[in-house]
Amino acid sequence: YLALMRGEREGLLRVKILTDEVHILSRFAKILRVSGDTASGKQLLEALQDSWRRLLAPGIETDTRVELKSRSDADAAKIFAGNLRELLLSSPLGGKSILAIDPGVRTGCKCVAIADTGRFLQNETLYLSQGNESKIQATQLLIKLIDSYKPVAIAIGNGTYGRETESFVRDVVSKIDQQKQIHVVSVNESGASIYSASDVAREEFPKLDLTVRGAISIGRRLQDPLAELVKIEPKSIGVGQYQHDVSASMLDGKLHDVVESCVNLVGVLLNTASSSLLGYVAGIGPSLARKIVLFREQNGPFSNRLELNKVPGLGPKTYEQAA
Repeated sequence: YLALMRGEREGLLRVKILTDEVHILSRFAKILRVSGDTASGKQLLEALQDSWRRLLAPGIETDTRVELKSRSDADAAKIFAGNLRELLLSSPLGGKSILAIDPGVRTGCKCVAIADTGRFLQNETLYLSQGNESKIQATQLLIKLIDSYKPVAIAIGNGTYGRETESFVRDVVSKIDQQKQIHVVSVNESGASIYSASDVAREEFPKLDLTVRGAISIGRRLQDPLAELVKIEPKSIGVGQYQHDVSASMLDGKLHDVVESCVNLVGVLLNTASSSLLGYVAGIGPSLARKIVLFREQNGPFSNRLELNKVPGLGPKTYEQAA
């Protein structure tokens, strides 16, 4: 039904609910005991026909379409929520050093080195489609990065030019890693561009280019999907269909509940969690999450959960809920 609505809105379809008018009017006439044998009876039948066509039928069609839309929204939101939950709870690689590549054709592939804590270390650009010479240089550069940072895995975004980039990386890795200790993994990059232009990304990496931020997001998704994906608006992750046709408030509410549920199911590492992640913990909102991160930066890592009570604005009830 959402697909039909989109087609109708774009002028490609006309949607109408058909009814058996003859049967409906005969039923009305029978209930009201109206006969067309007399002049007054004929007038009443005409009135019935007019009221059906002009008033009742359009009203019933509107009500039916509202009901269909409501049911379609609920089903679409349910599918979204299930897919998002599966994505957020997918197995993390954990604290391992990795390389991450955001594929690109004309502008090259942005390659970043990420430490086991998720800290950004270095970025380079690999040009794979500009001829053999550039490909040789890209090979040498990739080998140099692998030698320098000893990554456990190389994450590659699955967007445009992703397959070609993955094929190139696998060829390079197979030549230098005979024990097959380095894993080459294709990572879903939906929403990475949204994150790279967001306030959260600008706050984290104010001096880095958008494309480099996108590559960092791809790498961190492999390390810890939940911690990284909470930084992106849930409906921008691309886990369902017709998200622009579904009631925005309903979808936002449903997806926010899923993210909150996943974060509280798994828990967070208090000394490494970002404010975006902490904000989803029960009892802690975005404002308090920023205060916790600021307190951590000023006073060093927390030695136990009780130290949360020293954070300004965090009362005993909030602590009870969060802990």
